[in-house]
Amino acid sequence: RLSMSDTGFSFAEETSHEYENVIGRYSRQLAKPFADHAGVVPLMSTLDAGCGPGALTAELVRRLGAASVSAFDPTPAFVRSCAADHPDVNVIPGSIEAIPFADHVFDVALAQLVLHFVEDPEKGMSEMIRVTRPGGVVAAAVWDLDGGKLELVRVFAGAALTFVPPETFANLRPKFGNAADAVALFERAGLSDIDVRAITVSVTDADVSEYWAAMRSAASPVASLIDSLSPPDFERLRTAVSEQLDNPTGAFTLSGTANSVVGRTRVW
Repeated sequence: RLSMSDTGFSFAEETSHEYENVIGRYSRQLAKPFADHAGVVPLMSTLDAGCGPGALTAELVRRLGAASVSAFDPTPAFVRSCAADHPDVNVIPGSIEAIPFADHVFDVALAQLVLHFVEDPEKGMSEMIRVTRPGGVVAAAVWDLDGGKLELVRVFAGAALTFVPPETFANLRPKFGNAADAVALFERAGLSDIDVRAITVSVTDADVSEYWAAMRSAASPVASLIDSLSPPDFERLRTAVSEQLDNPTGAFTLSGTANSVVGRTRVW
């Protein structure tokens, strides 16, 4: 499922392939600087909370080896994909509100592009702290949706709003679309030494047709909206998107900025 507003959208239950075609291309770019900010270095044990198809898992394995990485996700297709790509990593089904690991077993617990979709973020943060050792690190990366900083969304929503009623997009803005909201969650959870870093990543499409192939591949309201349009309305949307992109004749690049928030658990 994809929820969308004039500033952001969210993915929840699409297949691994569909995710990779759209947001997955950005999450792979995000994984390294996010792990850097969280201070992930050799000999640490880490948890990828809400691992998706495994963009962050791959970076953690590269740094630490599979034996030092565990991961979980509530979506079966993502669990299967991540486990297939990383057969020596402990990848299991699970929810961030009820993390399926014991207390105080990880040096670092990371959630990349997860908090947007958590039904009970306070419980999710409590669970991440529970599985992290005293003095360990809890980290989350969330899209900065203020000011159109996720250009993939800004372009499509800006084009669609030229002829789709604004109420189509109302009340669907994901949670934690700015740094202040994420920091406040960390503060309420009692984490210390909280630090925020803006991380910008980018993806290049060979041409506008590649952009459209990605947008139409997702099992989401975006693809459903596109498919529901009459041929004339679809051409209007294509024209509006091209205008949002300044009418590129070849390759173009879109960027997205995420806020990485890092905090430390209490030392007994």
